[in-house]
Order: sequence, then structure tokens, then C-alpha cells
Amino acid sequence: MNDSTNSPLSPVALIAGVTGGIGSDVAHRLAAAGWRVAGYARDSGRLGELREKLSELHVIEADATRHEQVEAAVQSTVTHFGRLDAYIHCVGSILIKPAHLTKIEEWQRVMDLNLNSAFYGLKAAVVPMQAQGGGSVVLISSVAAQTGLPGHEAIAAAKGGVNGLVLAAAASYAPRNIRINAIAPGLVDTPLAASLLASDQARQFSEKMHPLGKVGRPANVGSLVVWLLSADADWVTGQIWSVDGGLAHLRPRPKA
Repeated sequence: MNDSTNSPLSPVALIAGVTGGIGSDVAHRLAAAGWRVAGYARDSGRLGELREKLSELHVIEADATRHEQVEAAVQSTVTHFGRLDAYIHCVGSILIKPAHLTKIEEWQRVMDLNLNSAFYGLKAAVVPMQAQGGGSVVLISSVAAQTGLPGHEAIAAAKGGVNGLVLAAAASYAPRNIRINAIAPGLVDTPLAASLLASDQARQFSEKMHPLGKVGRPANVGSLVVWLLSADADWVTGQIWSVDGGLAHLRPRPKA
């Protein structure tokens, strides 16, 4: 779209986890495409830094694991812009531990950050979308929910729940012209993954896991998000899109 971000005709998007690597990439892309953009996250300092780069961004301090704060973020967006056309949920975590070493508190936190928060966001976002006659929701899943990876029990269970949520909700809201999809990335080079890519050895190990021999970039995910929100994707719903360097579905021959 070529509309100014100040135009009341421009579509409105709300991004959860807007200060993260993927969330901020999506914010920049949507703003450049003429969307009016709002975003929420917990860290007010990082929200302020992002606001300096995207002056028209409507920022909201909110915790994605608190349903009342998520509902308030959606309401703030609708109050500020008058509508909500898209909701993108970029909140998540990484925990790599086998089940017997995972503390119950860790399990519960993974569920809160990855599954519960996604449900809260979707539940709140579809309310104004139904009232205005349609919209689009994109959740972030994980390759861990599509293939067996050792030590990924908690995150695989949480993101598997996200996949199920997408399928059921897409069926529920298709008659109301609300499209719901998810993207399932492999390891993406973001601050969230920094500990897994901290050394050359660790990075090389992660790269070799992916058939294409490299980890992902935020742009690999962000560009697909923007397409899924576009008119070109208006016949797409209930899909889990793999963006993972082939990790979930390919088994190439080992290199000699």
C-alpha cells in the first residue's frame, strides 16, 4: 500500500513482542508498506528505543502472559487508530532441556510465554475484527512442533498447541472473514537465540542442523508475515508455514 501511515484509510496492525528480532522486523516492514502500526512488550526502555526509529509507532507496555493487559493493548490500539486489521504474535521463548531435567516452574513459564499468550492475543484480537467484518492473525510457532528434536519437550508441546489453536480458530472464524495462520521457524538469529549462537562452534553446530546450512534471519519470517497480511493472501487460512532451512521436512544425504 502507498497510503501514508497517518491516513485513516491505512490498515492497522498490532504486534505482540514488537521489540524482539522478528517483531521489530515486522514493524519496520509494515510501516514501510503504509500500515499504521501498534506494538506491545514488557520493556519500556526497548519500546522507547524502537519508537525513536519508528516515530509513528503506537507503543504499549504490556505483559503478554497477563490476559487483562493483552486485552488492554488491543483496546488501546482500537482507541488510538479506530480499528484493528491484523494481529501478529511474536512472543516466545527457548528452553532446551529433556523432560526429566525440566523444572515444573520452567514448564509452566514456557506454556505461559508460548501457548497461553498466543491464546490471549487471538481471543482479544478477534473481537474488534468481528465487529468490523474481518481481519488477519499470524502466530509464531516453531520447527520443534513439526519434527522431533532432543531436549525440546516443553517448547514442542507449547508450539504444538499453537498449531492446534491455529487450525481450530481458522475454522471458527473463516465465516467471519478472519484469516488465521502461523509461521514455524527454525533457529533465527535474534537476541532470543543469542545464547545458542554465542560461539563459532555453537553457530556451526546450529547451521549444520539445517539442510540449507545456515540459520535464519528475521527478514525470512518478517517478509512472510507481511505477505500473509496482504490482499494476495486473502485465500489463505489455517496454514502452518515452515521457514526453517528445510529442518522439519528434509533429510539430505550426509556430506562426505
